[in-house]
Amino acid sequence: MSATLTTIALDAMGGDHGPGVIIPAALRSIASNPHLHLILVGDEQIIKEHLAEAPPESKERIRIRHASQRIEMDDAPAKALRNKKDSSMRVAINLVKEGVADACVSAGNTGALMATARFVLKTIPGIDRPAIITAIPSILGHTYVLDLGANVDCSAEHLFQFAVMGNELVRAVENIEAPKIGLLNIGAEEIKGNEQVKEAAKLLANSHLNFIGFVEGDHISTGEVDIVVADGFVGNIALKASEGVAKMIVHALKESFRANWAAKIAGLVALPALKGFKNHFDPRHYNGASFLGLRGIVIKSHGSADTMAFANAIRIAILEVEKAIPLRIGERVESIFAERKSA
Repeated sequence: MSATLTTIALDAMGGDHGPGVIIPAALRSIASNPHLHLILVGDEQIIKEHLAEAPPESKERIRIRHASQRIEMDDAPAKALRNKKDSSMRVAINLVKEGVADACVSAGNTGALMATARFVLKTIPGIDRPAIITAIPSILGHTYVLDLGANVDCSAEHLFQFAVMGNELVRAVENIEAPKIGLLNIGAEEIKGNEQVKEAAKLLANSHLNFIGFVEGDHISTGEVDIVVADGFVGNIALKASEGVAKMIVHALKESFRANWAAKIAGLVALPALKGFKNHFDPRHYNGASFLGLRGIVIKSHGSADTMAFANAIRIAILEVEKAIPLRIGERVESIFAERKSA
C-alpha cells in the first residue's frame, strides 16, 4: 500500500444485502489497509447499529454521511436520477465530484449507478460514453473485457475508445506495457462481422495500440489476449455465459464426488487441487467492475456480493486511485486527438 491517504465513499444501502455485508467488508478493508479512510453513506442510525461492536481503532477512520433515500434494485434509472437526489448512491457519487472522496463503490442498481455517475461526474473530454470493464478468469490468469452492458448499440468510434480506455487501465494495474487487444467477433477472419466491428478494426489497426485482430468468445478464457473489446450487448452476454459455465463446472464436480463412496474417497485425495481450482475461479476474487471514461472513479460491485467480494471491490477502487486511472485515460485520449490532427 502507498503511504498516501485514500478516502473511498461506500453506498452502504446498495445491493441485495445492504449494510449487513457492506459494513463488515468496510471493516475488513480498514483492518488490512492502514492508509484507508471510508465514508459510509446511508441511513445514519442503521449504519451506527452495524458499527456498534466495531474496534475503536477502525471507527477512527470511518465517517458516516447520512442519506435519507435508497435506490432499489428495480428502480428505473431515469426515475432514480430525477426523484432520489438524496439517495445513498447519489450522495456517495457527489462526494467524489466534490473531491471529498477519491472513489465510490456501490452494489446498487447498475443502470441507476451508471446514469447517476455519468450525470454527476461527466465523461472525460474525448470520451463519448463510459464503459464497464472487469477481469474474467482465464487459463493464463485473467482477461479484461469491456463493455459489459453500459452501451447496447455502439459505433466503431465507441469501440475504439473502449480499447483505448481498457489499454490504459491494464497498463496501469497489471504493469503490462503493451496489452494485447482483441476485438470480439463471430470469427477471426477479416471478412466476418458487422460493419461497426470491421470499421473499428481499421481504427485499431491504424493506432499505436497492440491490436492483434478479431478474436472469438473462447479467447476470453484461453488468456491469449489481455483485453477483449465488444459492445455492451455482446459483452454482457459473454460475461453471464462465462459465469454460468463456471457454476455448471463446480456443480458437476460436486455431484461427481458425491456419487458413491469411491468417488468421495477420490474427492478427499483431490481436495488440495479442487481448492486451488475453486480459488482461481471464485467470482468473489473478481468482484468489482470499473466505470471507465468518467472524470472520477466509480466501482460497481455485484448486487449479491458477500463480505469478501465487496472488500475486493474496495481493493479495486484503492488500486485505481493509486494509479490515477481517469487522469491516465484523459492524457492518452488527448494524445490520440493530437495524432489525428497531425495525420
